[in-house]
Amino acid sequence: MYYKFSGFSQKLVGAVASAAYTPQGLKPLVSTESPALIFGTPTQLASDSPAVASYFGKNKVPELQKLFQKPDGVPVHLKRGLPDQLLYRTTMALTIGGTIYCLVALYLASQPKTKK
Repeated sequence: MYYKFSGFSQKLVGAVASAAYTPQGLKPLVSTESPALIFGTPTQLASDSPAVASYFGKNKVPELQKLFQKPDGVPVHLKRGLPDQLLYRTTMALTIGGTIYCLVALYLASQPKTKK
């Protein structure tokens, strides 16, 4: 059995399921009208699009594959020359500097404070 609050008697009274789930003064949870379209761009089917993808620029993948697969003994993260070397050395310097800074901070935190 379903119940709802009666505004007349100020008590719970028996009710049918639809009245119990939709109390007086409240709207149903499901909207009866469709929401406004946000992105109104038309869709394009895959069969309508051209068979070959068009893009701007030259395909550099074969050249980069030759560069990175060349057996010259240089690690792959340094194969592109000076920019890679600068980035690698900067990363190593920051890592070593951060490690030293953390060790100094740990050393200072481990020392007891002197009383004056």
